[in-house]
Amino acid sequence: MSQSTGPQTLAFTHLIVIRHGETAWNRERRLQGQVDIPLNDTGRAQAEALAGALAGEPIDAVYSSDLGRAMETAAPLARRLGLAVRPEPRLRERCYGDLQTMTYAEVAEKRPEDFANWQARVPDYAPAGGESLRAFHERAVEIALALSRRHPGERIALVAHGGVLDCLYREATGMTLEAPREHELLNASINRLRCDTAALTLLQWADIGHLESLTLDEVDRRVP
Repeated sequence: MSQSTGPQTLAFTHLIVIRHGETAWNRERRLQGQVDIPLNDTGRAQAEALAGALAGEPIDAVYSSDLGRAMETAAPLARRLGLAVRPEPRLRERCYGDLQTMTYAEVAEKRPEDFANWQARVPDYAPAGGESLRAFHERAVEIALALSRRHPGERIALVAHGGVLDCLYREATGMTLEAPREHELLNASINRLRCDTAALTLLQWADIGHLESLTLDEVDRRVP
């Protein structure tokens, strides 16, 4: 006769989700999407500051979008922790197709219909050759849950992009895809979520105490 061992304790995974450091295209308000742009000097300084802030945490794995700006951001942290960066293409930014490389102002001027759909956050709109918001959201959430299931009860860092952070924030808070964004997506910020393998819970958002005045929010902060 088997004996009951009582209720099972659910092993939550702690996710530290990080947006890559600043790039020249962030400052120019240019759509990067999946174009492989490196960090600028500020971005590299942000990556080092981030690594210093998290070096003392018991992080079990570091995953990164395979785009250069994310891999560059992840490298100092992984080095401090004695870990290898694990590239993960599903952590890439949304693909904006033929809008990529254009500034926000250029999209508004030359592609007003695309600009309107993009700014209105129409879930099933996709630029030519690009990805819809709905498909992107599903991709970002699926990979976060999959990596959490791979590391039950552990703490993992995911270095990704502003759009990925936005998807995970919305999923964790029940915010719709269409709702205007009021939360910040800051370069090299520390954002914490908990995952029980099936759902995300928000713990902390947009911590930039380690960056002082280095950070730049691609969408909300205007550079003269």
